[in-house]
Amino acid sequence: MTNPIWIMTSAFDQLNLDEVIKKAQETGVQGLDVCVFRKDGTRDDFVATHLDYDHFTLDMAKEVLDKFNRAQLQLSIGAFDNLIGGDPAQRIKNQNHLLKLIRMAHLLGGDANDVKVGTFVGYNHELGNQENGFEKNLEEYAKVFGPIIKYAEDLGVTVLYENCPMEGWRSAGYTGTFNNLPGVLAARKLMYTMIPSKAHGEIYDPSHDVWQHTDPVEVIQHTDMDRLKRIHVKSTRNNADPYWGNMYPTQLVDKGLADRAGVPTAEHEWDRHHYEATLPGFGVGDSMDWRRFIKVLQEKGFSGPFEIENEAGLSKGTGNMAAIMQGYKATVLNLSPLLWPLTENGYQYPSDKFKELNAVAEKDIPVVTMEELG
Repeated sequence: MTNPIWIMTSAFDQLNLDEVIKKAQETGVQGLDVCVFRKDGTRDDFVATHLDYDHFTLDMAKEVLDKFNRAQLQLSIGAFDNLIGGDPAQRIKNQNHLLKLIRMAHLLGGDANDVKVGTFVGYNHELGNQENGFEKNLEEYAKVFGPIIKYAEDLGVTVLYENCPMEGWRSAGYTGTFNNLPGVLAARKLMYTMIPSKAHGEIYDPSHDVWQHTDPVEVIQHTDMDRLKRIHVKSTRNNADPYWGNMYPTQLVDKGLADRAGVPTAEHEWDRHHYEATLPGFGVGDSMDWRRFIKVLQEKGFSGPFEIENEAGLSKGTGNMAAIMQGYKATVLNLSPLLWPLTENGYQYPSDKFKELNAVAEKDIPVVTMEELG
């Protein structure tokens, strides 16, 4: 099995798309998962906008396809926000933004060009705080995403859910940190059962399960491989915590009281679980066996891309472009013996495996909203 390595463009938030493509070529990857977040969104962490979603036309889609073909790169697009909870006005904007991305993916060729749309689902804590709140979130998901997935299916586009629980998405004063419904495999399987369409699947990031003390190999063993389209490459170095344990998040208590007791407390909303975000092969060891993980994926026949999501403290966290690029390059070098054949020039991705992106869409289509979908 020869899998391509891609870059998720969130770490290049200060660059435009042409500059990102040059960085990708310098790194030696085969594709980009292009971030297209709302510019007026509520997130301020690891977000970027590398395509003009408000003025995207069929002609623009053809220009993008030509640009990626010249660079010998594949692509997908995505934005990751709360679509079933949070502020109701923002929720609707996030839903309508996802519909814009599905339209864009269709104009870019959709499934025919393997242009998928990545998203979160989010979580509704008003429902979640009630008895049977998890099931009520599933029902809310089905109500919201039923028409969205039908729209995507009609346009030949697949929507992919990423499994980050978004543990820092709310104030550290809240007891729980489960803020994105597909954060566990059970939820994803229930979601597919509620909406059986093949037009949705998943991007699996093993690092989120590692800090939840769940073996990613076991998750893959129980995953429907027809649903798995992308792997996020991000690692975590787990740190034991003798005070709060490693099952529940660190709780926020009065700082003065905590200091007098000699007990750590949450310093900010992301200071809840005990791990460090890393990249495999860059700077520190991590708490995951990538060889074992990739072996089970290969045994299961996974042929999709491995997308490097750079949130590592020693790379993206420095704000230094050279260190960001070093992190990407180190990760490519670390993965290449596991994914690519050995040649006279070392481990190389075969250049003849590049598939040209075709201009499939024949006509433009209008932007739609959730209200119009009914």
